[in-house]
Amino acid sequence: MTAPVHVAPRPRLGRVLQQQGALIALVVLVVFGALRYGEQFATGFNIQSLLADDAKYALVALGMTFVIMTGGIDLSVGSVAALGGVVAAQLSGAGLLPAMLAALGVGAAVGLANGVLVARYGLAPFLVTLATLLVARGLALQLADARSAVADPASGFQDFGRWSLLGIPVSFWIVLVLFAAGALALHATDFGRHVLATGGNEDAARLMGLPVDRTKVAVYVLSGTLAGAAGAFLGAQTGSVDAAAGQGWELTAIAAVVVGGTLLTGGVGSVFGTLVGVLLLQLIFNLIVFENGRGVIEISSYWESVIRGAFLLAVVLLQVRLTRRRAAPT
Repeated sequence: MTAPVHVAPRPRLGRVLQQQGALIALVVLVVFGALRYGEQFATGFNIQSLLADDAKYALVALGMTFVIMTGGIDLSVGSVAALGGVVAAQLSGAGLLPAMLAALGVGAAVGLANGVLVARYGLAPFLVTLATLLVARGLALQLADARSAVADPASGFQDFGRWSLLGIPVSFWIVLVLFAAGALALHATDFGRHVLATGGNEDAARLMGLPVDRTKVAVYVLSGTLAGAAGAFLGAQTGSVDAAAGQGWELTAIAAVVVGGTLLTGGVGSVFGTLVGVLLLQLIFNLIVFENGRGVIEISSYWESVIRGAFLLAVVLLQVRLTRRRAAPT
């Protein structure tokens, strides 16, 4: 008599879609774009422009990923990016490095304020970061006198926006390095384990003696610092930063994080999934531009917001369904 063969259960379709759905969609759209638009879509100029735009959104989304994995949210990142960009542009005369460091420092300061208020004083992340959103936006408007802060064209600050390596913008190479470091930190360090434990069950993490408050402060500082860097990237690419720049970036970042497979409830997340989410959302908008250029149909730019919202809603509904299935008794 032969022993029964146990077949491993197939992964549920919903879980596969949550974990790999964004990557599958990205591959499908790349193939679609190459087939429909040909060389025009695959030119180096289009790829460089797309990746350069992706870089600043990816920085904001990376910081947001760690915040959401702790069960928090950071609504201030768009305003912090504007503030960091204005500061970097105004200090660009001192050189690229001082301008970049100033933007990072401004972002870190706002992130530290967010982290302390959330972790030490137990305030709701939504309310805290909504308040700092208004503060950072007001400071950006004040510093720029409600206009655009223009970078010094003779300082070399804008050269950063034009640098490339192997046909890929240097800004995007930096993003890849940071995402690799973020993935390593998440999966191979105590910090990453503390982030996931805090988001999974904060009370249990405290009972285990984990530094929950310190972890929360760290992720908000990280988010603010990366948002400030995104503003500096924007200034280097465009040569000026409008004090009203960055509006809606927080929603773009949240959409990319959630589409990439990170649960809004915290405790589960993917760093590289977030990068895929950024690439996917920006590619969709790139395809809209190409489709408009063909003259067959006209898709308004306002559809970008509709698409972001639709993606976010669909993925959140999927996450809710998966969470309920996990919680259901077997």
